[in-house]
Amino acid sequence: MIVGIGVDLCSISRVQKILDREGTDGPFFRRAFTEAEQREAAKRHNKAEFLAARFAVKEAVYKAVAPHTASGFDFRIVESLHREDGSPYVSLSGPLEKYLSEAGIRALHLSVTTECDMAEAVVIAES
Repeated sequence: MIVGIGVDLCSISRVQKILDREGTDGPFFRRAFTEAEQREAAKRHNKAEFLAARFAVKEAVYKAVAPHTASGFDFRIVESLHREDGSPYVSLSGPLEKYLSEAGIRALHLSVTTECDMAEAVVIAES
């Protein structure tokens, strides 16, 4: 059963401005992205697009999950990566597992897209 839906948009140019100012080792990126996401971004030609999409995923997961849990939320517990076929997924291990268990959520379904200056993520939480 669907128990939560989260949608978020993130401006690619806004992320690019932060990249230009701080680089990928600045406080925003250390605070918001996992080490695996940072490593993947380093391989990308368009880092801002990749990171904007990952940030949108984090926000969308929060919106889908947070109403079902009383615990605090740290964006670094949401790790969004790609399978070999290129499809995105949210890693359900590590600290996120605790939040999902507390919320009675057993699966997160994810769709990510970018167009012009926007990155969008949609997350469906399933019990």
